[in-house]
Amino acid sequence: MTLPPDDHPLSHHPSVRLPHERVVLARMQTTQDRVADAITAFAGTMLFVYLHAVWFAGWIAVNEGLLGSRAVFDRYPFGLLTMIVSLEAIFLSTFVMVSQNRQATRENVRADLDFETNLRAEVWSVHIGKALGLDPDLIERRVRDAIDESRVRMSDAAGRPGTGG
Repeated sequence: MTLPPDDHPLSHHPSVRLPHERVVLARMQTTQDRVADAITAFAGTMLFVYLHAVWFAGWIAVNEGLLGSRAVFDRYPFGLLTMIVSLEAIFLSTFVMVSQNRQATRENVRADLDFETNLRAEVWSVHIGKALGLDPDLIERRVRDAIDESRVRMSDAAGRPGTGG
């Protein structure tokens, strides 16, 4: 169930500001970043593969004389085609690296926002716990025990045959 904007629980609390990952990243993105991402996204599609297959087949067909000897411009072993493909590979690998760097930046922003959200939740939990008269040290010991127990169960499950570990 989604609430209308005016009925959203946080809409009446302007002090609660939760930055959204996409907003943060959009502010950081330059035109060069958008171009690199678009090229990398297109280069990772089957359409890109099909277009290259047609281009290579056409290039080879023309240069093997299928359209007549006057149309031949890059005789076997197709040195010009080799050079063009090599240059394309260099540029595409650079675009991929730029996009990977941007992905690393996205992951860092996401990790920072996750940390901030977790820290907010922990601070609020401590304050709420104190307001309810709960002992934070006792709760922390129980949390650590639960974490330790969970880790033991995960390592036991990982060690059993047939559990994928």
